[in-house]
Amino acid sequence: MITYRRRLPHIDNPERPVFLTWRLHGSLPDHRCFVGGILSSGRTFVALDRLLDNARTGTFYLRQSEIAEIVVDAILHNGRNLKHYDLHAYVVMPNHVHMLATAAVPINILMKSLKGITAKRANALLRQTSKSFWQEESYDHVVRNSQEFEKIRIYIEENPVHAGLVARASEYRWSSAWATRGSPADEGVRPTSNHEF
Repeated sequence: MITYRRRLPHIDNPERPVFLTWRLHGSLPDHRCFVGGILSSGRTFVALDRLLDNARTGTFYLRQSEIAEIVVDAILHNGRNLKHYDLHAYVVMPNHVHMLATAAVPINILMKSLKGITAKRANALLRQTSKSFWQEESYDHVVRNSQEFEKIRIYIEENPVHAGLVARASEYRWSSAWATRGSPADEGVRPTSNHEF
């Protein structure tokens, strides 16, 4: 297990699923932070995720289908072709991304690869230069057991429903729930529930 720290602590635990979240730069006001031990890290994450889901201001580039497609393509490519991880679930929300994967490379390399190529392509499409696309920091959580794995997978795929974007998870185009449409045919996106811990 490897631990490193920027603003948040990050733990690499090879062969264990990890829940990853990253957001667009400027998706929350600068004054929105939770410090001083008021909330646990899990509750802080939930509070920030609710703020992102309910945000009415800030950047929403991922609402544009061309940009959401860039992110989905990179998520799938980095898993299937580059073998950076085994992908279990993902969703591209209007201002943030959730992903559940078992990493084959260190998390910082995985995130640098995903954020780097998607930022470059999205900024080119938006005709933006010298503007940050993603917030520098990301959130990661090592999954402890199979019950937590399933809870996180459902959380990810149901996020568009809870945010009021669709009535059913399978209707949301930019997610693993849509990609599989409830079918176990794509084992690379929807794994069997007997994941070993």
